[in-house]
Amino acid sequence: MRLLVVEDDSAVSTPLVRRLQAEDFTVDLAENGDAGLRMASDIDYSVVILDWSLPGLDGLSLLRRLRGAGRTMRILFLTAHAELSERIAALSAGADDYLVKPFAFEELVARIYSLLRRPEVLIDTLKVADLELDRVTHTVKRSGKPILLTQREYSVLEYMMRNAGYAVTRNMVVEHVWNLEFDGMANVVDVYINYLRAKIDRGYPQPLIHTARGIGYMLAALN
Repeated sequence: MRLLVVEDDSAVSTPLVRRLQAEDFTVDLAENGDAGLRMASDIDYSVVILDWSLPGLDGLSLLRRLRGAGRTMRILFLTAHAELSERIAALSAGADDYLVKPFAFEELVARIYSLLRRPEVLIDTLKVADLELDRVTHTVKRSGKPILLTQREYSVLEYMMRNAGYAVTRNMVVEHVWNLEFDGMANVVDVYINYLRAKIDRGYPQPLIHTARGIGYMLAALN
C-alpha cells in the first residue's frame, strides 16, 4: 500500500518514513502543502498523513481542496494542533482521523490499519467465531445465546469487532466511542473491557477479548 506523508519537519518526517517503510508500506514525502496537493491529486494513495502547519498551503486548506475535488483517500491529521475546535474543524472538513504530536509510532500504525479496514459500505452483521453483533437491531449473541449490553458496552464491542484481529489503543476506543469532549482518563476503557469480558467471555472455553501488551486490546479468536 502507498502512503503520502505531508510534513515539513525533517525531525519528524525522516524517522516516520523509515519506520513506515519498515512496516512494508511504500511511502512518499511532500515537504510543503503545495507539493502535497499535487501528489495527492495525481496519485491514488491509500492514506495521506497530513500536518497542519505547512509552508505554502496549510494542511486544513489542502484537505478542503482534496475533498472539494472529490478525492476520497483516507486522511489522517498528525499535528501539534491539540485544541478541540481545531480537531472539530479538521474532522468537519473531511479528515478521517486525528492524532496529536507527540505520538507513539505504534498508535499511528494502529490508526492507519484501522483506516484501511474501514468498509466503504456499512456491514449489518459482524461475526468473530461464535460471537455475532447485529448493527440493525443492536443485539449481540454468543453461541446463539443473547447477551444484554448497555449502550456504551455495545459501542465498545462494535468498535473492537470492526477491528477484529488487530490491536486498538485505549485512546482510539475513547475517541470512537465517546465524543471529542470526553476528558476522562483513558483507563475508563479498562473498566468497560472488564464489563465485556464478564459478559462475552465468562463461561466460554475460548476467550475473545485479549490484552495487547504495550498497545491496548484486541478482539480475536486465537488458538
